[in-house]
Amino acid sequence: MQKGWTVMGLILIDSNVLIYAYDVRDQPRQEHAFSVLKTIGSFGNGRLSAQCLSEFFSRTTRGPSPLLSIPEAAQQTTYLSTIFRVHPVTQQIVNEAIRGVLEAHFSYWDAQIWAAARLNQIPVIFSEDFNSGSTIEGVHFVNPFSPDFIMDDWITN
Repeated sequence: MQKGWTVMGLILIDSNVLIYAYDVRDQPRQEHAFSVLKTIGSFGNGRLSAQCLSEFFSRTTRGPSPLLSIPEAAQQTTYLSTIFRVHPVTQQIVNEAIRGVLEAHFSYWDAQIWAAARLNQIPVIFSEDFNSGSTIEGVHFVNPFSPDFIMDDWITN
């Protein structure tokens, strides 16, 4: 990327993007997730919810063939929290998530991610778990694994 380019606005990164960056079982997806994280991280516009960071640790360390050992996941969780600003889950976010369940019919955990973005004024969520291209109360959902996703569409000079 050329000097003077920036990511357009803040982007909340869902745990699935983080997890795929460490999933050696799907190398093309792993490489793509890593590239997305690297690009957003280089511009300083990426954000995480504490929920997403917790889900990353939990999902990469469980099961009979975990993606990461517990010490590796602990190290990567710390690393991710130094690259991306992490927003806490607050009572206001919980209350807003409940509203998201009632009014937008999200699952609770998806509603909490949406609420974290909305209440922290983060206009975009990168995730494969939402209806890509939709916008709910100012939060736009983008699936970075969609065939029509182009990272350059999220970069401007």
